[in-house]
Amino acid sequence: MNPLGCFMLVAFIGSSIAATQPTQRTVSSHLTTQDQERFDKVFSEGLKSNDLQALYFSSANVALPASDVAGSCKRLFTLHAESKLNDFEKNYYLIGARKNFGCKEALPAKVESSVKAALSKEASTAQEIYYNFHSAKLAGVTVDEKARTALGKNLQTVLKKDDSLNSLGHAFAVASELGTAGAFAYDRIEEAFVQADEVDGKLLQFEGGLSITALIVNGGFRLASTLGKPAPITADQAVKFANYFLSRASVQTPKGVSVLLEALNLLASQKTIAPICIRLANNGQLLPESPVLRVKVCDLLGKPLSPALAALSTTVLSLSTKQELVSKVNLVPSKDDATLYTYNLQSATPTRGQFRVDVEAAPSYRQQLKVNVLGKVRVSSLEVGVGDTDSTASSVKRHSVTYPSKLATVLNADSQQKVVLKTNLVDDASGKPITVHQAFVLLRHQETRQEIIFVAETDTSKAYKFEMDVGARAVDFAHKSGLYELRLIVGDALLSNSFQWYLADVELKFPATETAAGKQATVGAGFRQPLPEIEHQFRVPEKRPARFVSDLFTALCVAPLVILFALWAKLGVNVRNFPLSLGAVGFHVGLGAILALFGVFWLRLNMFETIRYLIPLALFTFFCGNRMLRKIARGGSEK
Repeated sequence: MNPLGCFMLVAFIGSSIAATQPTQRTVSSHLTTQDQERFDKVFSEGLKSNDLQALYFSSANVALPASDVAGSCKRLFTLHAESKLNDFEKNYYLIGARKNFGCKEALPAKVESSVKAALSKEASTAQEIYYNFHSAKLAGVTVDEKARTALGKNLQTVLKKDDSLNSLGHAFAVASELGTAGAFAYDRIEEAFVQADEVDGKLLQFEGGLSITALIVNGGFRLASTLGKPAPITADQAVKFANYFLSRASVQTPKGVSVLLEALNLLASQKTIAPICIRLANNGQLLPESPVLRVKVCDLLGKPLSPALAALSTTVLSLSTKQELVSKVNLVPSKDDATLYTYNLQSATPTRGQFRVDVEAAPSYRQQLKVNVLGKVRVSSLEVGVGDTDSTASSVKRHSVTYPSKLATVLNADSQQKVVLKTNLVDDASGKPITVHQAFVLLRHQETRQEIIFVAETDTSKAYKFEMDVGARAVDFAHKSGLYELRLIVGDALLSNSFQWYLADVELKFPATETAAGKQATVGAGFRQPLPEIEHQFRVPEKRPARFVSDLFTALCVAPLVILFALWAKLGVNVRNFPLSLGAVGFHVGLGAILALFGVFWLRLNMFETIRYLIPLALFTFFCGNRMLRKIARGGSEK
């Protein structure tokens, strides 16, 4: 089989496998209430701006207070007169915003006549046709069948010259309003959508960002709907486009917010391919006393599904043991919130750990979530004591402390001793020893509040141990003797009762050193003294050779030239055959100039400056030398 046949076979098999895989028509995010409030703020600020485009898109999404109508209309006409936009674009924004505001002022006669005339003239871009057509529509100008046919032919002509994404997007939007006259554009939809870029296998977008992507998606769907054709994209592509639009929810301009809302509303209305959002309704932390799983199910805009799902089932699997906690159980819809579904896992007695939640609903909604079932830690026992440095851990006298009490006596340790601590942490429900992500021992000076933290290590029995040689750790404490608070810190992502326990006071005595006073002063300042200033120092130049060596080297370089002139003087220079021509004189002058340039380079120029001067001299010398040689050759042939 030839290479092309192999490629086609592999592509066919790959597409067949992809077609048999179930489509998960779900996303993990949606527009929140906070997003909607921020969008309203963007539109409110847009109504106060002096940008004609911002005024139009803001007025199309929020109502203008009645008290601001007169002033906003006056400002609108002023901005239109001063705008530097194309006439067709600023006319569109003026007519649209005037209609949205409810202005009583009539359109300027120049604008009205321009809009009417634009319907009958040939436009040069699809963008111009888009603005002219919608301006006429907003202004109430009748667009009859003849005009629609003419616009359709104009669009076809424009697309033959410019079929960029921007041009195709505007063409789809206009063609969706032309009826049968715009049917030709449907054949270009596949051509446009195939140019979408896929990001990380999760997003689909077009080059140009949010505006171009929303323009093509909105225009393509509206054109297909007008002609009664199927949706231009698959359910899987709809999920990826939805993911892209939701990732741009932080947009800050009225136009961006407007096209974003339009695209999400359109995708959410496509019942056959529209993705829905299935996500955890909380932070995914289930408390051991009430392990209630809460799942939020809504459309892309955070609204309840209509119609609601018939059933929503879930399977909960432990990530550590791979055992199913529950399988194919139905989530219970909430009576107070139409987007909330719950299930109480109390009967399944979940243990502390991480779990995968597989949520499934007919016909093809599937989502994987992760939750943590928290547990409670209990201090089974804790012993703390002070002993000699060379003594074994078992021989150190220890004091038992019960959580959350504090040891009544103060422990004393000098530089020849060590502080030891051992504790057993167990799961409160099962009583079995557990390990945690964070187990620290903190020592805090009661006067300066200086803190130093050590990591507690586990032994073979999963007990946590801490041992500190006071003399060896003197530098860490900056030799600051005094009374220290001894605290145990226990924390873990799977614990609901992480804690910090003040369990004892320890009097530490460090050995005195020559720099102890300076270190103690530093400790009292909290180690926040300014560091020495860093001064940049250039590399020291390499040592140059002696003056005698440099002069000797220069003399050796000049010697061949001196010898040449000496021999010329002795032998005599025959200049009778020197051709008196412009080329010959120029060649020798150029050659001499090049030699002189090398001399100047030796004395003061750098390499780049020398090359800049050498290039024109070399070209001049080459040109003159060529002419001189041709003249000599012609003279020899004549003889």
